[in-house]
Amino acid sequence: MNKRILTASILALVVALTLHIPSSVFAEDAKPLPDPDGKPADMSKPVQVYILLGQSNMLGFGKVSPAKGKAEGSLTHAVKEKKLYPYLVDAEGNWTERKDVRNVRVMGSGLGGMRVFKNEWMTIEGGNIGPEIGIGHHVGHVTEAPVMILKSCIGNRALGWDLLPPGSERFEFTDSKGVTWVHPGYKGTPERWEKGTEPKKINWYAGMQYDGDIARAKKVLAELDKYYPGATEYEVAGFFWWQGDRDSRSAALSRRYEKNLVHLIKQLREDFNAPNAKFVCATLGQTKKGSTDNGGKILDGMLAVDGKSGKYPEFKGNVTTVYTHPLSQGGSSGGHYGGNAETYMNVGEAMGQAMVDLLKAASR
Repeated sequence: MNKRILTASILALVVALTLHIPSSVFAEDAKPLPDPDGKPADMSKPVQVYILLGQSNMLGFGKVSPAKGKAEGSLTHAVKEKKLYPYLVDAEGNWTERKDVRNVRVMGSGLGGMRVFKNEWMTIEGGNIGPEIGIGHHVGHVTEAPVMILKSCIGNRALGWDLLPPGSERFEFTDSKGVTWVHPGYKGTPERWEKGTEPKKINWYAGMQYDGDIARAKKVLAELDKYYPGATEYEVAGFFWWQGDRDSRSAALSRRYEKNLVHLIKQLREDFNAPNAKFVCATLGQTKKGSTDNGGKILDGMLAVDGKSGKYPEFKGNVTTVYTHPLSQGGSSGGHYGGNAETYMNVGEAMGQAMVDLLKAASR
């Protein structure tokens, strides 16, 4: 076995253990992905759309090119020097391109206008990457139909405030000083106010970023041919969620995270008329199991929604949580993991593999 295959196989085994999948089940997938064959997908089938949501973790800050005087941590160094992720380069050392996976990224603040940052076949360009690369390659490899990876998010947003889904209710929280705060439900404003006082409206409301991100994703799907040439039909097959940093800075929001996440999963399926769409979320890389701080509360909430936990029977077989601490190469979500591309690739691969496992289980 050559070095690049051995390295990829070891990484795949680490991913398997992170997802708590027995190695025997993962044996087939432990083989490294082959280079894309360059062929288009079967366009007689509807485009399988995977919507990526969250904040800066999902946005992606993994550096493709080495920083001046520092090659370590870049995708170029990981692939061409450490021989990781071999499917990203061909025999000549050029970046590969998937002609069956469309990579689309849009962004806007709140209800503001939509900027299109990506509308291309899945490949590597200069700048930064996020988990979409690992996700797109893993999902694309097992899907005969055309695939669209559709990312609609922006940084520094909280699930308990900016991304609060429709139908969420207000709640109260008493802080360590004994002050009770009221936190708004969907479309409420401001972010919080002291109980017994009159809330003062601001130019933002709970869920404004959720509304904007969803509207922008729907705009892309409404103009499908513009973003996936030749496509006429689509199905929302799944959602990917990597978020939590902003909520971890609030004791109230971190303790509310599980409830909000459960509601988010259900609301996304309703908003996209996709009751069978699978959902994969990833934890914050710096947070270890057993942590009792705000990050630990968020981690506990994410692990609770995993269909294997048994806490939410309706999520069995259709929701998976990826524990990313073993996959992170250091740093934290607040510092974008130091821009280390391996962190974003490792997490993306694990999320993609988790989605593949859900899809395979559903087809049995």
